[in-house]
Amino acid sequence: MAVPKIVLFYKFTPLPDPEAIRLWQHTLASSLGLTGRILISEHGINGTVGGDIADVKKYVRGLRGYAAFEDTDVKWSDGTGDDFPRLSVKVRPEIVTFGVPDEVKVDEHGIVDGGTHLSPHGVHELVAERGDEVVFFDGRNRFEAQIGRFRDAIVPEVATTRDFVAELDSGRYDHLKGRPVVTYCTGGVRCEVLSALMRNRGFEEVYQLDGGIVRYGETFGDEGLWEGSLYVFDGRMNVEFSDETTVIGRCALCGTPTSRYRNHPDVRGRELTLVCEGCVPDPVEV
Repeated sequence: MAVPKIVLFYKFTPLPDPEAIRLWQHTLASSLGLTGRILISEHGINGTVGGDIADVKKYVRGLRGYAAFEDTDVKWSDGTGDDFPRLSVKVRPEIVTFGVPDEVKVDEHGIVDGGTHLSPHGVHELVAERGDEVVFFDGRNRFEAQIGRFRDAIVPEVATTRDFVAELDSGRYDHLKGRPVVTYCTGGVRCEVLSALMRNRGFEEVYQLDGGIVRYGETFGDEGLWEGSLYVFDGRMNVEFSDETTVIGRCALCGTPTSRYRNHPDVRGRELTLVCEGCVPDPVEV
């Protein structure tokens, strides 16, 4: 019986020939029948792929067989078997599109001058030591935070990752520059860059949640500082970390608690809206 799994991974490391990596990655993933998205640049690789567990395991072994990727942190989760429409492997100027490829510096150890990595337990230790002085800073697009975020987190007004640079340069968060700031995002990759951008702009004590919300949820479920569901960029749309998840999202039409995103009002459009099933039911399959 097929057991669908999804893996989320990234690795910042210099890649002199991204196109060669793209060809290899496409051959590897497609030969195993996997689907998903893989981005490659001179800064490294960032991917989410899914398929049967046996094939995904072979893919991960192949990925780590390349010396530059041998210690890549891979996060596993349950899939549905229909999480991605196809396989996409592309070369881009950045593996996370902040729009500042020349500002991102990478060496064999990863991002240069990024934030200090904290494990989920390390985050709790920091909060226990520094209390309300600690600031959680959401490194995702604002709509993702509608259904889940760290308690009392700052959620910037950004619609895309590109918006973060202007948001940081606006001076809106300058009052945080002397406080301990913990950045967080889905799997950690966005915070690798975001924390470096913040340090470049004078934030003195910047941390990043190692492994992102995914790793934090694996560690603490809904018993920690996280509240709600996690938005994910695949057919699942959102995941919960336990049966005790609090629903913090609200339907944009009626206000009913929900964590359900759908294209609305135009189902052919690209605008995701938080709507309950009562207001926007799924089409009935014939």
